Amino acid sequence: MSTFKNPVGPQPPSVYWRRRAVLALGLIAVVVIIVLIVVRPGSGSAEPGAAATTSAPPADTAPSEPAPTETAPAADATADPADTSTEGASDAPACSTRSIELKPVTDKTSYAATELPQISMSITNSGRSDCSIDLGSAQQTLVISSGEEQYWSSKDCQVNGTNQVVTLTAGQTLSTPPIAWDRTRSSADTCESTSREPVTAGGATYRLAVSVGDITSADTAQMILN
Repeated sequence: MSTFKNPVGPQPPSVYWRRRAVLALGLIAVVVIIVLIVVRPGSGSAEPGAAATTSAPPADTAPSEPAPTETAPAADATADPADTSTEGASDAPACSTRSIELKPVTDKTSYAATELPQISMSITNSGRSDCSIDLGSAQQTLVISSGEEQYWSSKDCQVNGTNQVVTLTAGQTLSTPPIAWDRTRSSADTCESTSREPVTAGGATYRLAVSVGDITSADTAQMILN
């Protein structure tokens, strides 16, 4: 005898609701699967850097080389020996004769036969205030004499003497560079001579006097030539 697994005719409402629930779940599953397939992780992102825009290379911001500027060459700092113009002008008043003390200077007082006296002068501002004075070589004079006779003068063979105004502070002393006296007579006529007449030695006494412009040393320096 055969039996029927599914009855023929209308079924209870619960059966229809179960079928509908199963069908709805199936549809939901299908929709979820489709969504997962379409919207999968990384599927919609572009490759790294693909969206980057190409920018123009930055302009060179380094400063351009400045155009060289031409400058005039510096003037020669060496003074022309023949220039006798006054240099180093000062606002200090001119030194008076009374405020300047000149002193003749020798390196020794007695010289052997082979020794040459080294002569110079010192200039002192004995006043109470600063003053200016021309101490250029054109103003300096050194004279060697014995008794009343003059034997040698720095002016006889001087060339290209210069002027130089110097400010002396109160109490200041300046010294000129020493020069060697060759123990001969000097004159403007024998400056180029290589055989000028020697002065007498053997214990003879000579005196050095100095001057700057119109100012003359009050004393002389004695030296003995052996």
